[in-house]
Amino acid sequence: MSAVTILSAQDLVLPAAAFGPENPLPPIQQVGRPPLDNLAELPAELQQNAQYGGLSNPLPCLLQDNYDRRLVDRPIPTLVLENDHLRATILPSLGGRLYSLVHKPSDQELLYRNPVLQPANLALRDAWFAGGVEWNLGSTGHWTGTCSPMHAARVEGPDGTPILRLWEWERTRNLVTQLDFWLPEDSEFLYVGARIQNPSSDPAPAYWWSNIAVEQTPRTRVLVPANQAWQHGYGNRLDLVDVPLEDGVDLSYPMRHKRAIDFFFEPVPEQQPWITALDAEGNGLVQASTARLQGRKMFVWGESRGGHRWQEWLSPGKQGDGYCEIQAGLARTQLEHLKLPGATNWHWLEAYGRLDVDPGAAHAEDWATARTGVGEAVESLLSATELTRLEDRWLTVADAAPVETLFAGSGWGALELRRTGWKVSSGTPFADDTMSDRERAWLPVLEGRMPLRDGAPDGTLVGWRDLLEVVEDDNWLTWYHRGVARWYAGERDGAITAWRKSQDNPWALRNLAIATGDDSYYERAVELCSPPRAELIAEAMNACLAAGQADRARRIFEQADQVGADPRVRLARVRLLLLSGDPSGAEALLDEGIELPGLREGENDLAGLWREIQSRLGTDRPVPAQYEFSMLGDS
Repeated sequence: MSAVTILSAQDLVLPAAAFGPENPLPPIQQVGRPPLDNLAELPAELQQNAQYGGLSNPLPCLLQDNYDRRLVDRPIPTLVLENDHLRATILPSLGGRLYSLVHKPSDQELLYRNPVLQPANLALRDAWFAGGVEWNLGSTGHWTGTCSPMHAARVEGPDGTPILRLWEWERTRNLVTQLDFWLPEDSEFLYVGARIQNPSSDPAPAYWWSNIAVEQTPRTRVLVPANQAWQHGYGNRLDLVDVPLEDGVDLSYPMRHKRAIDFFFEPVPEQQPWITALDAEGNGLVQASTARLQGRKMFVWGESRGGHRWQEWLSPGKQGDGYCEIQAGLARTQLEHLKLPGATNWHWLEAYGRLDVDPGAAHAEDWATARTGVGEAVESLLSATELTRLEDRWLTVADAAPVETLFAGSGWGALELRRTGWKVSSGTPFADDTMSDRERAWLPVLEGRMPLRDGAPDGTLVGWRDLLEVVEDDNWLTWYHRGVARWYAGERDGAITAWRKSQDNPWALRNLAIATGDDSYYERAVELCSPPRAELIAEAMNACLAAGQADRARRIFEQADQVGADPRVRLARVRLLLLSGDPSGAEALLDEGIELPGLREGENDLAGLWREIQSRLGTDRPVPAQYEFSMLGDS
């Protein structure tokens, strides 16, 4: 007799870096993606979706960029759902990440389970970590909640087994995300019921991709019901290519790619959406879904030195050949947003489990033979009809109220419901008692007041702009928040006026430096900021250096005091030494070693600086391996 499905709360001890506090400097200088170079050549629907709903910055969220790279054993809260076939480990404090999925009879880990928790700069708010299954709602990029807590609770499933429900308020779009993890007693699949709710009467841009990391080997093959794919590399184009051969390389084998690249597969009509990554023996993870989640994608880091460096950066001390990503989304590519009507929800059911097929079928040279054979194996395990039936069963409890709270998320949803009076499902409640002091600090604004608070201002609730304009308190904080809200709305002159009325404080002065291009505001902001902040000093130095103002950058650096050892400040000092005519000093700093936690995907500043130094010195020392993060393949 099968054991019952068990839901339990545990702590997982992992070597993990400290995330640090949020950056109080609002990300007002961020910009959206430029239009595709070949946009006019693309199908009309793709063009329309690619031009709709882009996000220029993650406000009202602040950046999470104060993490480090010191790995220390730390307890990570987990929620575990298991039966005789599968054990699923979910991280409620980190975006609901499905961290691990183990097939118990074979003891096979079906996902890439990162042995460490190391943030890196790949998400909309900066911090992101590799591994498992990440749920991305909101906008192109890794979502704003990927390193933040979600509400979690137990719900009674339609079959009497427990459902683990996670939900949260996505702050940039005012959408509710819901994830119901369901593992029936005898099921060989973990089902994830996903739903996004738009409680507003206005339409909202919708974006969703389930980002699945799986281990790769030289014989790992990704299969999907498609004969073509949209290729997107680090050029700004989408190009339709045939599957599996592209430039003579079988693109379905992740480790045959020399550089980082995306492939968005064009689904074969009238087929169940699925994707799988199978090893040399034909074993691996398969993900399938109901029809709404139509998109499928493969991402690889590439087998260049830079690609290997990125894998090591995200998983220090990793063993094996690293990972690739197979993904599933609402649209055909990740450059698109769809229009979610007001007072509407979209839902679908995903299935995750082990697929075991004949290796001759999985690795057949003829693509049609391979994908058809594997597709038949998927259909025999879990047909589209059965998955639709299971979705209907899940929907009978999708609005059921939680019966046991397991983890606390944020109070932002409760605050927005207090402001708007919107209604959400009883299955995803945002009670007033979920508000912390941080959210409650905004309640006076609903009454027309803005009391002063100690410390740096919180992220401006840019959607509250009308309320901020009628606040009666005429203090620096009121004008500061008015300025950010006006700037977000595209009112540059109104923002500058507000920040000037905010008077002499480091936060408004920093924003004025960006808005006006006058770097003297940066210098004054640094003078007033006590204690000094590495984020502000590094940003101020880099802005002055970009404007050729070495003397001002030097004066700012002289105020760094105890944050001078911060790698962001040290890197700015390398640039300062170069601009000041001291390439030898710059080289010496790089020789000492600068490990920049927030190195951005696609950027290669450290290597570029090294090469510039060598050019200035008339030497040709090769770029040290620790500074090589090129995503374009080895030259």
